[in-house]
Amino acid sequence: MTAATPTAPFRIVHTVCSHDCPDSCAVLVTVNEEGRAVKVEGDPSQPVTQGFLCGKVAKYLDRVYAPERILYPLKRKPGVAKGPLVRGREHEAFERVSWDEALYAIAARLKETADRYGPESILPYSYAGTIGVLGFGSMDRRFFHRLGASQLDRTICSEAGGVAWNLVYGKKLGMPTEDFRLAKLVLAWGANIHGNNVHLWPMIEKARRAGARLIVIDPYRTRTAALADWHIAIRPGTDAALALGMMHVIFNEGLEDRDYIAAMTHGATELAERAREYTPERVAAWTGMTASEVERLAREYATTRPAALRMNYGVQRSENGGTAARTIAMLPALTGAWKYRGGGAQLSTSGAFAWNKKALERPDLALASPLGRLARVVNMSTLGLALTELGQGAQSEDGPPVHALFVYNSNPGAVAPNQNAVRRGMMRPDLFTVVHEQFFTDTTDYADYVLPATTFLEHTDIQGAYGHYFVQLSNQAIEPPGEARPNVWLFGQLAKRMGFTEECFRDTPEEMIKQALSISTENGTNGHSTNAGMEHITLEDLKQQGHIPLGFHLDPERRPFLPNTTGTVPTPSGKIEFYSEVLAAQGQDPLPAFVPPFESRWGEGAKNYPLEFLSRKADNYMNSTFANLDGHRKMEARTSGRLEMHRQDAEPRGIADGDPVRIWNDRGSLTLTALVNDSVPEGVVAARLDWAKLQPDQVNVNALTSERLTDLGAGATFYSVLVEVAKPEQRRGWEPSGH
Repeated sequence: MTAATPTAPFRIVHTVCSHDCPDSCAVLVTVNEEGRAVKVEGDPSQPVTQGFLCGKVAKYLDRVYAPERILYPLKRKPGVAKGPLVRGREHEAFERVSWDEALYAIAARLKETADRYGPESILPYSYAGTIGVLGFGSMDRRFFHRLGASQLDRTICSEAGGVAWNLVYGKKLGMPTEDFRLAKLVLAWGANIHGNNVHLWPMIEKARRAGARLIVIDPYRTRTAALADWHIAIRPGTDAALALGMMHVIFNEGLEDRDYIAAMTHGATELAERAREYTPERVAAWTGMTASEVERLAREYATTRPAALRMNYGVQRSENGGTAARTIAMLPALTGAWKYRGGGAQLSTSGAFAWNKKALERPDLALASPLGRLARVVNMSTLGLALTELGQGAQSEDGPPVHALFVYNSNPGAVAPNQNAVRRGMMRPDLFTVVHEQFFTDTTDYADYVLPATTFLEHTDIQGAYGHYFVQLSNQAIEPPGEARPNVWLFGQLAKRMGFTEECFRDTPEEMIKQALSISTENGTNGHSTNAGMEHITLEDLKQQGHIPLGFHLDPERRPFLPNTTGTVPTPSGKIEFYSEVLAAQGQDPLPAFVPPFESRWGEGAKNYPLEFLSRKADNYMNSTFANLDGHRKMEARTSGRLEMHRQDAEPRGIADGDPVRIWNDRGSLTLTALVNDSVPEGVVAARLDWAKLQPDQVNVNALTSERLTDLGAGATFYSVLVEVAKPEQRRGWEPSGH
């Protein structure tokens, strides 16, 4: 949607914020007659965006026009070693080259690597630097399938929770965001709504003005927790225990919805038997709550109608995080909360968007690769292992060592767990690394080639959401600065240099959008989607309207969407599963149980490292995105570079507010400044994710996190970490084995 008035030389272009956030905001970009964006604002016609943007994207033009943007392809200068570079001086390590030179050189090196070691020695690494459908996964997947490169298991953020939810419900659907305003109780479980799901917040405020209560369960006193009616600061990784304790009370006091359970669920009798083990007293010992608080929470949740549960992905980033998310997800089915508008739960709405991924990603191209089959899969949450043991050791049973790394839509040098192992791997002189990026990051410091990438203002894409039910078209608002290019262009051009002749590598973004929608056309320019829930959507209508709700959400007032209330759900039993038939078939425990994390106060490691560490995300960054911009850093100034500690942990260590401290475990260490406050419970410390290169010792919180994986989904365990803390002078001469 692009509009201009006859009297003003400005255009208003409809785009969509593609950063990794549930809100997927509709953004209106004002472009002047010189083609420069001069204003970004939320689209008031989008029911979720409601005309405002978060603090990150409201300042987005600072990012688009930042003087530090990478504008041209760059090649590492001969003799310049890989490793951390001084901010502002990164250009000294690289020389500018043309796109042609870069593309031919990269293609030649990939061919050489594939011929010498096998194509699976090439590893793509990407995640959600953009969640636009094309930018996240389309031409890139085609390229790597055709090449025969290793596939990446993209587990780092949401896999454990997604697997857990689907074990219960079969599909990632949830109550509409707009219906939270009708709730009488909102239970935010591991969900910092005010910090990273801000467009849900007005709905909660409407509910509270009508008498609703907000309860927040989170080990950290987040922005949302600070505004809650009741903040329950449970110990990290004990969420499953609390959910089972609530179930104990609900079953024991007859607060379950027996009619709903009989009609819609499977395994309630077995679940009730398991929940009998989790008495409030036992659960209180794990969580740090009192037994009466466990009982009070269970009763308030089970007896308030409608009750809305917003669970976010922080819950599943512990060793038993998959089970935690699965157990919490069962609660609204136990109480029948789904029956009421304004009740139910939301983790993600992404299951509603039936994109034609086969058409976009073309896994069939793997048959034309040198392998003649789909390649092996490497878990992105164990990148350090992949680049060290798979990088330097003998060929594993699963394939050859990794000799080439292609990074886009991600910054693994900052965000991947076990950072020191990752950096050791990326520093290998024999590892060929290409990074497609907008700025010099912790990852570009290790690159052989750095290629300039676009922002969402500078290319066309289509997008769904994991926090609402609107399909949205993001139009290109401005020309890319310098020679920045989007993912679709990059991998199409690389395919050409590799000699791939398949027609699909020449598809335009508009053609790929039609493929994503499974558009069936007669005249080649219009037509309806054939995807479930998208049958009414046409590309031409998206061009005119910008955003269109899914079919079941077209008239929410007269025909509200109430998922999981009638019919069957896509699980083996056809019902909501308390007892998992999938897990039972795999020989695993089909019922939820609480197992204390290995890295917790109950584990063996607590003897040497008695403090549990939360490696938190900053409110004003998006993972590591925005962390290099001065305006955003100022908004984080209060806690940036700080280690938050409870007074009961600081005082015995002789630590006062403002003291420099060293935090360490066997994997690494870093220097921070103590912030003694009430943001964390006793026995827990917290610090925020930042760029390593912007820290005094050039490491960040992921120097401490491990590559141990979650119980379901094999995801990262960022919140199961044990550490010790002391003043630097008390640890003089000491270095962890991870260095």
